[in-house]
Amino acid sequence: MDISSLLNVTSDAVARTAANASTRNTKDVDESFTSMFRSALSNLNETNSLLNNYEEEEVKFALGISENTHDLSIAAAKASTALSYTVALRDKFIEAYKELLQMQI
Repeated sequence: MDISSLLNVTSDAVARTAANASTRNTKDVDESFTSMFRSALSNLNETNSLLNNYEEEEVKFALGISENTHDLSIAAAKASTALSYTVALRDKFIEAYKELLQMQI
């Protein structure tokens, strides 16, 4: 909806909103995409880190270096939760992408 015709309205709030909307550019969109992309990368890096920690604990336990099953179970639970969250996000992104592809312009 084009609100540039609202610039002539006498209400200050409507005039400010119309002025802000008319001066808005794609920089805001680019910054929000960059922020979302960085967040997704951070999530992937954290998941990889937790999975690596679990594998290290598993190897230590298998070699007999560590006999603490508590650390192993905590690392396994963290890795499982992070992986489940990452897979759920991936599924939602794929679902959104497929929905965008089905949109008609």
